Amino acid sequence: MVTQPHIALLGDSILDNARYVVAGQAVVDHLRQGLGAGIGCSLVAVDGDTTRNVYAQLQRLPANTTHLVLSMGGNDALAWLPTLNQPAGSVMEALDHLQRIQAEFREHYEALLEQIRLVNKPTLVFTIYDAVPGLTPALRAALSLFNDVVLRTAMRHTFDIMELRDLLTQPEDYSSVSPIEPSEQAGKKLASAISKWVADA
Repeated sequence: MVTQPHIALLGDSILDNARYVVAGQAVVDHLRQGLGAGIGCSLVAVDGDTTRNVYAQLQRLPANTTHLVLSMGGNDALAWLPTLNQPAGSVMEALDHLQRIQAEFREHYEALLEQIRLVNKPTLVFTIYDAVPGLTPALRAALSLFNDVVLRTAMRHTFDIMELRDLLTQPEDYSSVSPIEPSEQAGKKLASAISKWVADA
């Protein structure tokens, strides 16, 4: 008997974006509409969650889960904004601060992906997008430190990767309710890319 695919969406508001699409459809709605007959999808992601919260999400995975999709890291980066706004005495001192931020994120992110590896399901990992309207070049550079961790850790576990920096590049991809969140247009793009990944996996 062939097992029907069932996708579990893990992570943050990139996948749990219903409150940011006014009179529109969220990522999970687009995904459910675009999936073939018999293919299921469960939203386990929670708006606002960080890497430390995904362990609880893993406990809520449906028993029939066959594929995992993870979007995580953006809220971890947001938590560091107060530190990033602090003055530094030199460029080297600033880089030292950034290295410590990256090291702490790496510790948490690597531990999370190790736990996800134990689930032993095909896994798609999102990077953190950086085309948010109004995002400064300095903050875009800071996000690259988090994305370096995401990419290297996902590759080490041989997880598949969706590069959101290349997918969500237009101002219309971001919500009018909150510009750091994905819009309905972005939801369609994400759902289409996830559907293709499941079909090809």
